[in-house]
Amino acid sequence: MAQTDITELLASYPRAHPPLSPEWQKIYVETYKSSRDGKTLLYKLTQKLESWMHHSVASKSHIPRLLEIGAGTLNHVPYETQTDQYDIAEPFSELFADKPNLKSIHTAYGDLFDVPLENRYDRIISIAALEHITNLPNVVARSGLMLNEGGEFRAGIPSEGGFLWGLSWRASVGLMARLKYGLDYGELMRHEHVSTAPDIIAVVRHFYRNCTITRFPTPLHSLSLYACIRASDPDLERCEQFANQAGDA
Repeated sequence: MAQTDITELLASYPRAHPPLSPEWQKIYVETYKSSRDGKTLLYKLTQKLESWMHHSVASKSHIPRLLEIGAGTLNHVPYETQTDQYDIAEPFSELFADKPNLKSIHTAYGDLFDVPLENRYDRIISIAALEHITNLPNVVARSGLMLNEGGEFRAGIPSEGGFLWGLSWRASVGLMARLKYGLDYGELMRHEHVSTAPDIIAVVRHFYRNCTITRFPTPLHSLSLYACIRASDPDLERCEQFANQAGDA
């Protein structure tokens, strides 16, 4: 990406979540928790597909200290079997307050900017969360300063902005919302996803010197459902320019 393009992209943050209609506001928490808990056949199928992100991000070797950004209902915790200390940064505490996996969490922070900057982690991860973050460059930059030497930032994201991703949610949860509630699921998606997959990847590449991308089920953005980002060797000078700016989370 050209320097002018990345400058414009970074300047587009912080972004705002478009407001939800009163009808969506009434069922927002119920719908969000249901999608994370996988209590319906459709959501169970979605979670089956999303497991690719969990497996792609999960540590295959011993990781002493790990931090998850946007831990949600803690559904990634069972995938991390070789971690000594598992911290999370999740503002929506209603999602994990009653979850059995909470016992595996060392410290739960309400925001990444609540985590002391002197904390150092061997891996910082995120699963289906970066697309929701309004101050994305600040969060990615801060993660770079919180990694131990040789540490890695890993994230699983939906292929937001791609053809197959758009088709998949319209034909599944989109259709269900229309039939069950008479509501347009696109409104919820626009509210939730403030960044596309190309936006997220460009931001990570700006702050990390080494960055590799894998996609599922095909290597093409337009024909994929999810992508996994693996980044290392953060550009500390660039990170420091953004890391202390909490932005509008």
